Amino acid sequence: MKNITVSVEEAVHHRARIRAAERGTSLSALVRDFLISLSANTSPAVDPRRLAQEELFRRLDAQARGLAAADRLDRSDLHQRQP
Repeated sequence: MKNITVSVEEAVHHRARIRAAERGTSLSALVRDFLISLSANTSPAVDPRRLAQEELFRRLDAQARGLAAADRLDRSDLHQRQP
């Protein structure tokens, strides 16, 4: 078995240790299980949020909608207050 060293921010380390404790395991075991699943999975992970974002962009492109310089408000309109 190989040992590895990973550097992370202290806050990440703290939250990961808490998550491990909640699951009744060690941080080392969480990382080991993650690497095992990562190495066993030959297809890239599908993030549903990314798929939804890409679909939204496709629909907006199909509608030819987007932002244009002409759509910007000038400074006085931007800061105008409604009574």
